[in-house]
Amino acid sequence: MTNPRSQALRIGLRRGWTEFLLSLRSPQDVWFYLFTSTLAVGFLWFNRNNPIEGTELLYTQVTLPSILGALLVFGLYVGPLSTLALEREDGTLLRYKAAPHGMVGYVASQAVYQTAQVVPSVAVILVPSMLLFDGVGPLGLRGWLTMLAVTALGILAVLPFGLIVGSLIPGSQKGGTWGMLPIMVLFGISGIFFPISNLWGWVQALAQVFPMYWLGLGMRSAFLPDAAAALEIGGSWRTLETVLVLATWAVVGLTLAPRVLRRMAERQSGSQVQEARDRALQQWVR
Repeated sequence: MTNPRSQALRIGLRRGWTEFLLSLRSPQDVWFYLFTSTLAVGFLWFNRNNPIEGTELLYTQVTLPSILGALLVFGLYVGPLSTLALEREDGTLLRYKAAPHGMVGYVASQAVYQTAQVVPSVAVILVPSMLLFDGVGPLGLRGWLTMLAVTALGILAVLPFGLIVGSLIPGSQKGGTWGMLPIMVLFGISGIFFPISNLWGWVQALAQVFPMYWLGLGMRSAFLPDAAAALEIGGSWRTLETVLVLATWAVVGLTLAPRVLRRMAERQSGSQVQEARDRALQQWVR
C-alpha cells in the first residue's frame, strides 16, 4: 500500500518540476530572465575597462561573481515569499490543505520550482559574460565545484526564510516592503558593487550577519585567483566561516519553516481567503 505522505511528496516534486518547465515557456518569465541579464551584463559592459584600485583585476572579474551571489539571494527569498503570499489569497493553499498531507506536497513543489529557477537565472548572466569579457568565470574544476557547493548552501540557507516570511506577511501587496526593501539594503552593504572593506566597520559587521555577503564571497573564491583575497576582510576567502554561516542559516531556516508553515496552514480557511481577496481588490481600486 502506498504511503499517503510519500505519495503527496512525489506529486509535489512532479508538480514543481512541471511548473518550472511551464515557466520556461511563459513570455513573462522569459522576459524577466532577459531583463535581468540585460541589466547585469549591460552594467558590466559599461565598466569592463575599469580596474580595481591596487590590483591587476578588472571590475568585471570581481563584480560578476558578487552579482551572481546576490541574485541567488534575491530569487530564493523574493520568489517563494511572493508566491506563497499570493497563493494564500487565491485559494491554492486551501486546496492543498484539504488534501491528505497536502502541505508536504506544496512545500516540495515550491522547493523544486524555486531551486530549478536558479539555473536559468545564473546562466543568462554567466554565459554572456564569459563570452563578452576576458578573465571571467570559475577557475577550472575547483572553481566550478566551489560555485556549485556555494549555490547549494545558498539554497538551503535562503529558501526557507522566503517561505517563512511569505507565511507571515499580511498579504501579497506587502511583498515589496518585506521582500524587495530588505534585499535592496543588503545589495548596498554586502560588497556587491565595490569591496566591502571600503565601508564603515559597523556596516561590515552588519553585512556579515546575512547570507548575501557570504554567497558573494564564496562566489568570488570560485572565480578569482587566491591573490585577490587580499581585497576581502581578513585578507582571505574564509571558506570555513562561509560554510559555517550559511549552514547556520540553513539549520535555523529548516527548523523554523515547517512549524511556521504548519501554523499558517492551520489558520487557512475559506473566509480568510475571501477577506484577503477583498483587501487586495480594495487596494487595487485605490
